[in-house]
Amino acid sequence: MSAENSTSSGTAPGDRVAIGISFGNSNSSIAVTSVDDKAEVIANEDGDRQIPSIISYVDGEEYNGQQAKQQLIRNSKNTVAYFRDFLGQDFKSIDPTHCHASAHPIEHESTIAFTIQDKEEGDPSTVTISEIATRQFRRLKQSASDFTGKKVNAAVITIPTNFSEKQKAAITKSANDAGLEVLQLIHEPVAALLAYDARPESKVSDKNVVVVDLGGTRSDVAVIASRGGIYTTLATAHDYEFAGVHLDKVLEDHFAKEFIKWNTTDPRLEARSMAKLKLEAEATKKALSIGTNANFSVESLAEGADFASTINRLRYETIARKVFDGFSRLVEGVVKKAGLDVLDIDEVILSGGTSHTPKIAKNFAAIFPESTTIFAPSTTPTAINPSELQARGAALQASLITEYESEDIEQSTHPAVTTVKHLTNAIGVLAITGDESKGIFTPILSAETSVPARRTIHINVPKEGGDVLVKIVEGGSHIKVTKPEPKPKTNGAKDDSDDSDEDSDDEPEEQREKVWKVGSVLAELAVKDTKKGGKVEVMINVAGDLGVTITAREVGAKGGVRGNLSAP
Repeated sequence: MSAENSTSSGTAPGDRVAIGISFGNSNSSIAVTSVDDKAEVIANEDGDRQIPSIISYVDGEEYNGQQAKQQLIRNSKNTVAYFRDFLGQDFKSIDPTHCHASAHPIEHESTIAFTIQDKEEGDPSTVTISEIATRQFRRLKQSASDFTGKKVNAAVITIPTNFSEKQKAAITKSANDAGLEVLQLIHEPVAALLAYDARPESKVSDKNVVVVDLGGTRSDVAVIASRGGIYTTLATAHDYEFAGVHLDKVLEDHFAKEFIKWNTTDPRLEARSMAKLKLEAEATKKALSIGTNANFSVESLAEGADFASTINRLRYETIARKVFDGFSRLVEGVVKKAGLDVLDIDEVILSGGTSHTPKIAKNFAAIFPESTTIFAPSTTPTAINPSELQARGAALQASLITEYESEDIEQSTHPAVTTVKHLTNAIGVLAITGDESKGIFTPILSAETSVPARRTIHINVPKEGGDVLVKIVEGGSHIKVTKPEPKPKTNGAKDDSDDSDEDSDDEPEEQREKVWKVGSVLAELAVKDTKKGGKVEVMINVAGDLGVTITAREVGAKGGVRGNLSAP
């Protein structure tokens, strides 16, 4: 797990009131843990659990969340939106595309700032990105304090996996300036996985998980190997071409063209009309995630003309196909980048607001085998709300570490400690009994398992008992592709073109399965004279220096065989 600490001197552990914060580029959310250690995402004073990351000023009064979002139509110049990713960046390297309908970022004293009228009188102020983020943190902190009835003063905050050290320092400073001690910064996919693994019904098991975080302005995917409850990130991908705003844009263009048919004016050319179009398109997208039909209605969309229309889910999925395909390609690409096949993936977790769209989960279900669990509202009834995952994970982490001294938290999350050694290949057992020459490979320790680690396995002995030879071997998985037999050609009178038309859809698909390939033998142990129908217990213990201790014994019998392999 990758994490960073903030301040070396924070609040005394006993005085901390800590929360989890998901500070997104589009939306933020806050979560607390209850007495029974369950994480709960809490609402702000307006009842929003998903709080738009937007700050707006009207006559010197500050608005945030949904109230600020409404100001994008009539008060865009004094409304700051989509600003999280600007933290810790140089002005030349930012992409201000998403700020077209709000206050534009400017370069100011080697940082990024906004010129807004945030006071009732006087000239507009130049407010730095750091101060804007601090104001957002202050509002989130206040909402959490109001809800809990205690003064919140500490937090675990989620960040994207590609945040630089400069960005981590900037987000930490903004939170500190708002009166929050940052206990930890944890990566967003890790927080999402934590939220699932903390459920009472979850069992700690070795698994490969793909976390797909589909936000408003960006999509992030991570492949995480979970081994004995320790997470190793194998590969990540980040995409700014396919995200929630691109689905909004498909709907904006669709309804704008429909409006033009009757009114000749293009509502996308005027800022205020575009802001109305944008907000209604987003509302329509959300409605289509819940129902199969949605109404689109805007008063005075352009030149005083009202507009109303409808769209069904099938039409939406057809016109947005390019965006949906983009999400699928992104996921397939990151699995490949991790050196894995889709058959190696045990779980896919959908996180972020855009993940509510049923079509996305349906497409992922088609990519992965049936044995892979897709955690999304439309595929798994017990799925956690994707919009709440990261805040929940952050709150759970906060409850775990809030009692520790700042120095201890810093030590435990230092990169030297979290970048742990792990196995390159799987280690398993070949049990050879009687006249069998090959034996069956059973993996015990999967590849990417962090060390030190210990695992035990039981092997059935032959029905009649006797000697069992246990070979400890390295193993690697590979994908076996079985191509179907080509259909025999007939000598009928049909011509080639007819054949191609008729048979194109009937060709059997190639079969793919994951099989184990046995590598080098690490050790051999013989367990003699086993009883009928007994079991042999094999225990493998890998030390921190990758030295291996192997023990084999008959279950219930005295003695056993033990061997050591020195570290490579």
